Amino acid sequence: MDRTGRVSGLFIAVEGVIGVGKTTLATALAASLKARPLFEQVEENPFLAQFYKDRERFAFQTQLFFLLSRHRQMLTLRQRDLFQSSVVSDYLFQKDRIFASINLSDAEIGLYDQILPLLERDLPRPDRVVFLRADLEVLLKRIQKRGRAYEREIDPEYLRLLDEAYNYFFFHYRSTPLLVVNTNALDIIGRPEDAERLCERILAHDKGTAYYNPA
Repeated sequence: MDRTGRVSGLFIAVEGVIGVGKTTLATALAASLKARPLFEQVEENPFLAQFYKDRERFAFQTQLFFLLSRHRQMLTLRQRDLFQSSVVSDYLFQKDRIFASINLSDAEIGLYDQILPLLERDLPRPDRVVFLRADLEVLLKRIQKRGRAYEREIDPEYLRLLDEAYNYFFFHYRSTPLLVVNTNALDIIGRPEDAERLCERILAHDKGTAYYNPA
């Protein structure tokens, strides 16, 4: 950490299911570390609203847009000065396959699996990953509260399947240090002390898998 309070050279990725609070935490963490925030371009995906209405028809277009968009963003990190600038992202590139495994047909997965390794190679790996969790009821309330029109079409059963897939993925995740956070009782916006304690916990975790379950 330098004299300004900036933590140098860290790349932290925040992950979790739709509505769990990834962008909220990534914003708070980037501000705390004086780091560059990197946000997934969700609103720019022209297929997303149609996907929530007809997942089977629009899954591949939606998936491919996100895959290429994330890849372009990750490439920009290769040019950063690792010793001066830290980055906090509200997604992990490797999680893309979670959605693909749920939404794509066998034929589409076959094509997807040819594209993914070509894009994934040489991308920077995070120094640590934060996986945010919440109960399904909490997720649905948070989604309703933020009021994105296209998210009103989300099927709770789809959200449950997605939650299970995320849990499975991160249960087997060993690529980087991982902090699993139960967010049911957290209010990062309403209680700044929650954000402060969580940021401290993230910075302190630098190896293996650990769990943070605030009361």
